[in-house]
Amino acid sequence: MTKNIRKINVAIIGIGHLGSRHLKVYSELKNLVNLVGVCDIKEERTERLARHYRVPFFEDYRELVGKVDAVNICVPTTLHYEIGKFFLEHGIHTFIEKPITMDVAQADELIKLAEQHDLKLQVGHVERFNSAFMAIKHFTKHPLFIECHRLNKFPNRSLDIGVVMDLMIHDIDIILGINNSPVKDFHGVGINVLTSMEDIASVRVIFENGCVCNLTASRVSDEVMRKIRIFTVDSYISLDYVKQQAFIFRKHGALISKHALPIQKEEPLKEELKSFVECVRDDKIPVVSGVEGRDALKLALKICEAIKGAQDQIAERIKLATLASQT
Repeated sequence: MTKNIRKINVAIIGIGHLGSRHLKVYSELKNLVNLVGVCDIKEERTERLARHYRVPFFEDYRELVGKVDAVNICVPTTLHYEIGKFFLEHGIHTFIEKPITMDVAQADELIKLAEQHDLKLQVGHVERFNSAFMAIKHFTKHPLFIECHRLNKFPNRSLDIGVVMDLMIHDIDIILGINNSPVKDFHGVGINVLTSMEDIASVRVIFENGCVCNLTASRVSDEVMRKIRIFTVDSYISLDYVKQQAFIFRKHGALISKHALPIQKEEPLKEELKSFVECVRDDKIPVVSGVEGRDALKLALKICEAIKGAQDQIAERIKLATLASQT
């Protein structure tokens, strides 16, 4: 006899670049969810997608109360707190794309609401669900040095935040998860290229246990690269998130051996959303809860503040030098 599995009623708020990808994935998870509706202020485009996927369109996300068990929030970061708070206050499980909110106080409030109402709050740090990362988790204990590179072409989206909050925050979440130690210090530099916020950033994070991590992120690169290397006492791991490949290099006397880790490639976003739905259905703790999302946000904001401070100092020195040259 086939066991009946309760389907979760889900809606998506925000059908932009990410939201449309979520819509496609949920349409493929029909055994787990009932896709109740989609909502976005861009009515014409959203209605077109709603017709394509045969999903009801809602003009106001508030209309979804009483119709859904859970929502996926894929709106601009500035709206995460307002919309997330609304659904949590109405007893609805909530998935929010990263970063969780614009500031730590807002994140703390969402976490508190989820706890008070016994709800699942998951944050969209999708690299946690990359098959290659899943394959290396058991080899990453006691890292000494971590190196992350995340380069992307200019996206023409997510321009309400800089590259640290847009891209680097993925790697910030990863390194905080790998290295279970408080941050001791960090140094960062960033450059505005095409926007009013940093489009390229380089950061060094030093942990209290001695681990050092270098992070580089760019959204004005000519190539796409998402890689991490993790060095331990007698080995290091090289991972490519895009290719979903991972190699482990081990020291044997004066020789180094290289082994490819066996990886069954899956679509990370599908694994992420499937995990969220299963957490709601089976009352499990999300892989990336609001707490992990808040911790990544907290460090990312400190880095942004440091970069802005360094930029202001450079601008002031240039201003003083210019005035000196004119006298």
